[in-house]
Amino acid sequence: MYSQIAANKRKTVLLIAVFLIIIWSLGYFFGWYFDLGYTPLIMAFGLSIIMSLFGYYRGDSLALTLAGAQPITKEQNAYVYRLVENLCITAGLPTPKIYLINDSALNAFATGRDPEHASIALTTGIVKALANEELEGVIAHELSHVKNLDIRVMTIVIVCVGIVTLLTDIMLRGHFWGGGRRSDSRQAGAILMIIGLVLAILAPLFARLIQFAVSRQREFLADASSALLTRYPEGLARALEKISVNPAVSHYNRALSHLYISEPKPLGSRLTSLFSTHPPIAERVQRLRQMERSA
Repeated sequence: MYSQIAANKRKTVLLIAVFLIIIWSLGYFFGWYFDLGYTPLIMAFGLSIIMSLFGYYRGDSLALTLAGAQPITKEQNAYVYRLVENLCITAGLPTPKIYLINDSALNAFATGRDPEHASIALTTGIVKALANEELEGVIAHELSHVKNLDIRVMTIVIVCVGIVTLLTDIMLRGHFWGGGRRSDSRQAGAILMIIGLVLAILAPLFARLIQFAVSRQREFLADASSALLTRYPEGLARALEKISVNPAVSHYNRALSHLYISEPKPLGSRLTSLFSTHPPIAERVQRLRQMERSA
């Protein structure tokens, strides 16, 4: 479990480092081509930060509203409330706000920028369908997202995607509407310009792929953290197998896909799995059972 957690954290850091290299490369080429220095990079960074602030501070309320989630108290559903409360005590976390989504689908998600501003939402279908230790594994997974500050990590990634998108859009528009200020016709300058334009065209695709890769690593990390919290990886493994049969929620919104424990509309082929926010259920279950065998 500990090796899985450490490996997934390293992979997240590596992916974000790749992101920063792409951003720096775009910024360097932009400044060179338009002879503007690092001004465009600074402007893109500022705009991306501003656009992400709303999502960071108000995104949890919006997500819960879009999902059709309703808050519950201990008196309304003591079973769910006590499961969450007991796991929070074990994890050393404050109890988040708890919501139920009136939906027969088997799914759940957590949101909030930190443990003090967190919420967890479960569908009524998942509460009914899962056994006690299975539901405990799901809740532990969602609480692990909160403890690992995954909303914060993904906000950083979204800022990076925003910077790449803004830079490439402005760069390509500037090129096709008159080009840069450089009149350098030397072979090295021409080669650099071609490389820069290819990078500008492909960078948004790379940015999205890295975003999805980071999201998948955070899911693996939450699975391993859940197993560490409950000391029973098999509970989450069985829950994921049941969830995979019916994860599609009725209040589906593409913007919320990455929050759920399983994508509401899973992507099936090997090609489209590159653009999936979650790793395949079978791979997650296999990793959990490997932990169980090595424990």
